[in-house]
Amino acid sequence: MKNKLEIMLDMQEAMNSRVNAEWRQAKSEWYRAIWTECAEMLEHYGWKWWKHQQPDLDQVRLELVDIFHFAMSDYLLREVDKAAVVERILSELSKPGKETDIPRAIEVMAQSTIANRMMHFSDFANLLQLIDMDFDQLYRLYVGKNVLNFFRQDHGYKDGSYIKVWNDLEDNEHLTELLNDLDSDSVDFKESVYQGLLSRYPS
Repeated sequence: MKNKLEIMLDMQEAMNSRVNAEWRQAKSEWYRAIWTECAEMLEHYGWKWWKHQQPDLDQVRLELVDIFHFAMSDYLLREVDKAAVVERILSELSKPGKETDIPRAIEVMAQSTIANRMMHFSDFANLLQLIDMDFDQLYRLYVGKNVLNFFRQDHGYKDGSYIKVWNDLEDNEHLTELLNDLDSDSVDFKESVYQGLLSRYPS
């Protein structure tokens, strides 16, 4: 778990630097990205009592992965020593919150994030438990999404030339199919995800 968290922190730093080489000086409001993702997660889970809604747990998990990107970035800014960041996150993850209702747990995380202008990983761990998502699943989806973000940057995401839908599937859906066939414990997992996306992307 510690080793995988270190890998994810390194990947997050690399992604942030790719988007903005001066990301540490930019002082972005990471907490704001987190609570708005919470709202999107609630939409995917469903909360509207006036119409039938089926929870889309796959999308809820992807929103949690997006939140993990932003929360790690925030912690990397607050603590220079990466080892200290690892220990802090692991400590908070080991003490999950006690909410038993998923919509309420999402709201608690959003409220706490807004109030403190940062996310506490105990709230995050609470949601991981509620949707039966373990750390290995989080790692698998995080690495996949991080690689997809790099792939997007490499293929024109910033200038608007990137194609998001290939063969009637969005890139996220292609990613999900690829992850189902790959071993996340393999040493070349990241490279395999990238090459898999490349093999599917329209030339």
